Amino acid sequence: MPTQSKSTRRNAFYAQSGGVTAVINASAAGVIEACRRHSRQIGKLYAGRHGIVGALTEDLIDTSRESAAAIRALRQTPAGAFGSARYKLMGIEQDRAKYERLIEVFRAHRIGYFFYNGGNDSMDTALKVSKIGAELGYAITCVGVPKTVDNDLPVTDCCPGFGSVAKYVAVSTREAALDVASMARTSTKVFVLEVMGRHAGWIAAAGGLAGKRPGDAPHVILFPEIAFERQRFLERVKDSVTRYGYCVVVVSEGVKGTDGRFLAEAGSTDAFGHTQLGGAGPEIARIVKEALGYKCHWAVADYLQRAARHIASKTDVQQAYAVGKAAVEFAVRGQNAVLPVIVRKSSRPYRWTIEAAPLEAVANVEKKVPRDFVTDDGFGITAACRRYLEPLIAGEDYPTFKDGLPVYARLRNAPVKRRLATEFEV
Repeated sequence: MPTQSKSTRRNAFYAQSGGVTAVINASAAGVIEACRRHSRQIGKLYAGRHGIVGALTEDLIDTSRESAAAIRALRQTPAGAFGSARYKLMGIEQDRAKYERLIEVFRAHRIGYFFYNGGNDSMDTALKVSKIGAELGYAITCVGVPKTVDNDLPVTDCCPGFGSVAKYVAVSTREAALDVASMARTSTKVFVLEVMGRHAGWIAAAGGLAGKRPGDAPHVILFPEIAFERQRFLERVKDSVTRYGYCVVVVSEGVKGTDGRFLAEAGSTDAFGHTQLGGAGPEIARIVKEALGYKCHWAVADYLQRAARHIASKTDVQQAYAVGKAAVEFAVRGQNAVLPVIVRKSSRPYRWTIEAAPLEAVANVEKKVPRDFVTDDGFGITAACRRYLEPLIAGEDYPTFKDGLPVYARLRNAPVKRRLATEFEV
């Protein structure tokens, strides 16, 4: 491919979106390092400060001001190094001014490549940006970079960010179970761990990896895909305490009753219009205590599960970096409105590769836990689910430690000079 002059090279824009993960910065490192390797086609790579909000407000970060060592360190750093945002753009007709503003900012900074690192809603936004660019006659290559701890993106075998959360939840379930089992005779008999997962129970399913033999915890898993039946659940808890002396429950935040309502609706919505959930874990603990009288403790993994880079899955780190790198390679080859997806070639041994999928096949589509991954009684995972999950939590990729604590990257995040006279409110 002929070398382009500096005057004809287009710059690139990268943004992180939605809830962050233990490995989203590994994807950022993949994007940045690939852009630097493809300097014949790509000029500078700018990042949005707080995601797409940074593009709308022309608050850009010049990643070229970061050292190669700092970018390498992103591979072992959790959270969003450039700041993320829960900020949903609606349809082009509803939010036309915002889409036109994005193109205005891209034009002002000679941005010809847009890499959007996020989940279902983010892929929809990337797709719409590619369409508005074509409509307005501005050439912009839009490529998604998959990320979501919920593992609910379709097409891809798994989602970067999920493997590390799955590992954290499986380890936490096993360790907490040992604690409860040792004290159950005179103290807590039921422990409830609430994990993320609004509509898809992949993270809850990962808790099932903690036990392999009959009687091992968790004794109950509550999935969003399986309607919660109070009496059946209480019978299972009582049976577990009778048989084993204790019971460990892993519950997804999105578990619903037979009426289809979330067990723990808080009555409000977030920036994406999703119902805010108010705590399935404490609600399950309340039900157990009131009905059975057992001493019951609960915990909510919350941000800890998605920030736990110290126990990240090596597979997850490798895949997160690979999809970031692949996004740039697809873009410079002229592939537009696509997403790098992970394709499983085999499970034992686990082999995978990266392919391109159209954004249209991914945007706003959720992948649920299939019924054959859940046991007939609805409270556990099957052998098929275990075969799927185990490779995703495999391997360790510990960060560097100093004075007993992990060392994480701190970037300069140097601002890019504004070129537009107009400001934009978000």
